[in-house]
Amino acid sequence: MAVLTGLSGHEIYCLAKKGLVPGDLVIGNSVMSIGFVGSVASTIKTLVGGEVERVTSVIHEGRLRAYERMEREAHERGDHGITGVSSEFVQHAGGTTVEFLAIGSGVRHAGDAPPSPPGGAARPEGFFSTAADGQELYCQLDAGFTPIRFVFGNVAYAIGLGGGVKGAFRGLARGEVREFSEIFNRTRHLALERITREAEAAGGNAVIGIRTLIRPFQGMQEMIMLGTASRHRGLPPPWTDGVVTSDMSNEEMWNIIHAGYMPIRLVLGVSVYSLGLAGGLTSFFKSLVRGEIPELTSLIYEARANALAKIEADARIADADDVVGIKTYVYQIVPGMLEF
Repeated sequence: MAVLTGLSGHEIYCLAKKGLVPGDLVIGNSVMSIGFVGSVASTIKTLVGGEVERVTSVIHEGRLRAYERMEREAHERGDHGITGVSSEFVQHAGGTTVEFLAIGSGVRHAGDAPPSPPGGAARPEGFFSTAADGQELYCQLDAGFTPIRFVFGNVAYAIGLGGGVKGAFRGLARGEVREFSEIFNRTRHLALERITREAEAAGGNAVIGIRTLIRPFQGMQEMIMLGTASRHRGLPPPWTDGVVTSDMSNEEMWNIIHAGYMPIRLVLGVSVYSLGLAGGLTSFFKSLVRGEIPELTSLIYEARANALAKIEADARIADADDVVGIKTYVYQIVPGMLEF
């Protein structure tokens, strides 16, 4: 039968250089409900603010079940691995029912007989899954990383009524809204801790190609980090027994490793700033005429500098030589209040 794959021609060419050929597109799904008790508990927690543990747990379970079903399908088809793994969800029936989807493209070793686990239930020796596409997987392998498993860390969180009220009053004045900065900074570091633990449990000493996504979920937000648990034999102590983390693309990582560097840790800093009531009104009126809006210029400069200072503090803890690939993301939480 013809192979039906999600791999592009470029990806197939790159994988062939590593002795891999395409298998079929594989899919797994799971439909979950939070339930009445979970909804009540989540509503109470949402008033307080911070992580909504029950919702985090339900989302994590749904994503994991979908992934495991996708992996079983790949086993049954005789694949040796899955590349380009993604994890999504779709909310049905007014948001009370959620379908989780895991999708990837199976790959096989050229010329090898497909593995045959008993009943398709066991994980074959050497089977792997990765978030990297075919081209990225080439770079991953060529840089000395052996992919083990697609991993993720997620946090469902709410600002909360308490934080929201404090933040609203603080938002009347220009500057950082620390209540919001602390909540967002905590959730992002928590997601990083969880993806790191998953990689360690899978036997990896690195999580590479990390992507960060933020999705609305029933009046809350879910922050998820997706990546690939991998093993690299060339990591020096103390990283031999720890887990390094990186959000560089596999191509970027391939380049810096060949230049003599090794990633240590994904570092991040979060800063929530408000224009303030007066600043907001001033900026609004100034935006009606052509020219610079000094209030916005200085606010964005100050907020960016604050976020960079937090990144620098993270890097000092990691004992890094350099911080590379810095990216700045700006989200509008409410009009006049921005997260960097």
